[in-house]
Amino acid sequence: MLAIISAGIAPSLALLSYFYLKDEYETEPISIVLKTFIFGAMLVLPIMFIQYVLTEEHVLMSPFVQAFLATGLLEEFFKWFILFFTIYSHVEFDEHYDGIVYGAAVSLGFATVENIFYLFANGLHTAFGRAVLPVSSHALFGVIMGYYLGKGKFSSNNQKKKWIGYSLAVPVLLHGMYDYILMTIDNWTFLIIPFMVYLWWLGLRKVKQAKKLSI
Repeated sequence: MLAIISAGIAPSLALLSYFYLKDEYETEPISIVLKTFIFGAMLVLPIMFIQYVLTEEHVLMSPFVQAFLATGLLEEFFKWFILFFTIYSHVEFDEHYDGIVYGAAVSLGFATVENIFYLFANGLHTAFGRAVLPVSSHALFGVIMGYYLGKGKFSSNNQKKKWIGYSLAVPVLLHGMYDYILMTIDNWTFLIIPFMVYLWWLGLRKVKQAKKLSI
């Protein structure tokens, strides 16, 4: 049991530490980052319940609906909701890069609990694959979400709505594409590897851009 919990938590803490320590100008208070992480973790059970109800009511009739709406939109919307209504206006959100830290925190909180549940159900031997794919993808969706929220917060008033819209729409699209590949392609490895390479490239590019904007 301890081994499964440790394996479930370790990838998320490693990724969160990586993005947190990339903040070279003014690191965020650990207490707020931890609170954001916990909020993300608390989303898992209600989202799982909603997805269960949608499945039982036969709302999820196609892989497209399941990937882009029941998973991509539902999960990313609740993460976005947490960030927008608890962090966006916070006094500590005072530079572009902060959005990336908090976006990674809320996403990795969600990914941690989801990962622990999966490892309990499927065994410790799946831990490496979970770390490489679902946990890291959640982190990168959060990084991209946080980047656009930072753009929205520190842009002129006529640009705010556009960037805030991007902060939800882009992660939903990427998350939906990720799930759709896994659901519909038999040999999904051949597509998911280049997709993850692209996702890492995009996420690290946003990190670099946010750091420049924070100078």
